[in-house]
Amino acid sequence: MPGAEILDDLIARGLLQDSTDESELRKRLDEGPITLYHGIDPSAPSLHLGNLVGILVLRRFQDHGHRPIALVGGSTGMVGDPGGRSEERNLLDADALARNVAGIRAQVERLLDPDGASGVELVNNYDWTSDVGVLEFLRDVGKHATVNQMVAKDSVRSRMDSEHGISFTEFSYMLLQAFDYWWLHVNRGCDLQIGGSDQWGNITAGIDLIRRRESDTVHGLSWPLITKADGAKFGKSASGALWLDAEQTLPYEFHQYFVQADDRDVERFLLQLTLLPLERISEVMAEHERAPEQRHAQRVLADEVTTLVHGEAAARRAVLAAGVLFGGGAVDAEGLEALRGVVPETTLEEPLGEDEPVVDLLVATEVCSSRGDARRTIDQGGIRVNGEKVATGADAVTFVDGRFALIQRGKKQRHLAVRG
Repeated sequence: MPGAEILDDLIARGLLQDSTDESELRKRLDEGPITLYHGIDPSAPSLHLGNLVGILVLRRFQDHGHRPIALVGGSTGMVGDPGGRSEERNLLDADALARNVAGIRAQVERLLDPDGASGVELVNNYDWTSDVGVLEFLRDVGKHATVNQMVAKDSVRSRMDSEHGISFTEFSYMLLQAFDYWWLHVNRGCDLQIGGSDQWGNITAGIDLIRRRESDTVHGLSWPLITKADGAKFGKSASGALWLDAEQTLPYEFHQYFVQADDRDVERFLLQLTLLPLERISEVMAEHERAPEQRHAQRVLADEVTTLVHGEAAARRAVLAAGVLFGGGAVDAEGLEALRGVVPETTLEEPLGEDEPVVDLLVATEVCSSRGDARRTIDQGGIRVNGEKVATGADAVTFVDGRFALIQRGKKQRHLAVRG
């Protein structure tokens, strides 16, 4: 039976920063399944790593028997949330928002179970706000909020004190999000809103609106924004953002990010970005600390997060590709197939010449700019094919499985040749 144990799990994982009356929330959770929601900003066609924490908090509640709602902000996305930003975002048109909402919905459906009594419900707040008139909104929502309360919220106050200030459009965002919570409470029985710490002001605004309009007590909680060891947070605007869409961030690149994670981050990432039990994480960290140079914890982290986001097959391909590129893995057909999309690739339509097949291969793939460049690079010992150093341009070229040849020039440049 669902209960308040979920709160203990969140606390142990460092995922509880703010909450309304915790004892009352525990009491409500112990009474039976609670319906909760988390809102997602559709300002891009894909979720990013920072969003994953929130989706997994929904998943953690779902796994404890509670009922999650994932809200994609089709209407609030037209306004823009001032929280955590120093200046106003560019507003998106309806077509761009529709594409973003569709992309995000598909990712949420992969991460949250849609079936059963605890199946996730995906909603779009555009469905209940698009027909609400200005006068109706001011009467039913605006009259229950004071400007004094709104400007006291950290997200608003910090923008008011900034160089750029805050527009009325973004100032109104808090009321729109409060309206969402009220609507979901009245129409879906939702009694808990969750979000990152930058959403706390918006969450409490919704709690206040429900109390004033319905005389009901509802709840909220937030978690700390996920940051790297250097204090930088993950997000869409940060350079090198990690997207959950395989076309925007390759699963191999996604996996490699976690393999290379800072030792100072790895335990926290295991706790917050995976569904591994706490006991298992303790075991992983104990083994890691016996030989940190082997990066055991990072490899477990990379496998777990990549499997969650992209599936087991993609995680396996990422491991195989890394094995081929960095040594320790067999240069076989499966490993070379895993490199497709990871390294530059050329399809060979014509057979190689018989006199200097390696030279022909290097020119055909444009690894070398000319036959002369190819011969000089080979003579300097700078070419490997399928892991073996090439001695002369006359060396035979063996295509693995009759299809693939992996060319390496120097220490870093790699290129995959594929027979058409």
